[in-house]
Amino acid sequence: MTPVIDFQRVTKHHGDLTRIDALDLSVSQGEVLALLGHNGAGKTTTMHLILGLIAPDRGSVSVLGGAPAGPHAETLRRRLGYLPENVSFYDQLSGREVLAYFARLKRVARAQVDELLERVGLSSAADRRVKTYSKGMRQRLGLAQALLGEPQLLLLDEPTTGLDPAATRDFYETVRDLRDRGCTVLLSSHVLPGVEPYIDRALILGGGRRLAMGNMAELRAEAQLPLIIHARGSLEGDAWRHGWDDPRIQAVDHKKHGVTFSVPVDAKLAALRHLTADPRVEDIELLPPTLEHLYTHFSARRAPEELGVIS
Repeated sequence: MTPVIDFQRVTKHHGDLTRIDALDLSVSQGEVLALLGHNGAGKTTTMHLILGLIAPDRGSVSVLGGAPAGPHAETLRRRLGYLPENVSFYDQLSGREVLAYFARLKRVARAQVDELLERVGLSSAADRRVKTYSKGMRQRLGLAQALLGEPQLLLLDEPTTGLDPAATRDFYETVRDLRDRGCTVLLSSHVLPGVEPYIDRALILGGGRRLAMGNMAELRAEAQLPLIIHARGSLEGDAWRHGWDDPRIQAVDHKKHGVTFSVPVDAKLAALRHLTADPRVEDIELLPPTLEHLYTHFSARRAPEELGVIS
């Protein structure tokens, strides 16, 4: 099956600076890919290349079966939705008027307007002027315009900016629903704890280069970060220190709140056997590295000179 997004050794320069450096990327239909990286990592440049706003200096970009510029561009625009980090609308128009305007531009039936306003929780404010909207409301209106026409590809740049926890959860449930319908989603976010349950893979960029890419299991296997095991029970004094034969296992006593062990991946089973065999242990919680831990680990691979590369 032809990838929805296909980068082949894509390089993009800005003067003497390298924004994207020989990037290979393949994203399949119905996949949610998180695009992660510090400011200047190349996330925005990657999205602009997909949108056809800029062209690569070397390599090739294919989106939905064709180059995002040229004859394929008009077809692509109707099959693609985009939510930028900082949305901007005509303040004097109402939310409904803004969405109706974008529907005409995208040649989408007007009937979708009210449906999408309901979907993003703006029905009650649909006839208010956008200048009265909070930042979170503007963000939800931006999501509604991105969803016009049931796009096959959705690009979301910091989509939960300004959203409260409940709205953030609703947003990611919308992303999950889109994926289930076959929509491909590429999202960039700095708020990693909310992203992890909803993505299929993550691409971590640094200095325009791919530092790591894969699903959570693949990233954990590559990183080999220690697991955290939290044990609770009647482990008084130094009792929990006895019987460990692996010097790599580190422990921190939280007194009444239990003991936290940092355990290498290859020692996980031995550590669990040791703890479950101790009658003083009443509860065990196993915490694998989170997406935030993995992001921090792989981002440390950036060379010092790469910190000056712009996004």
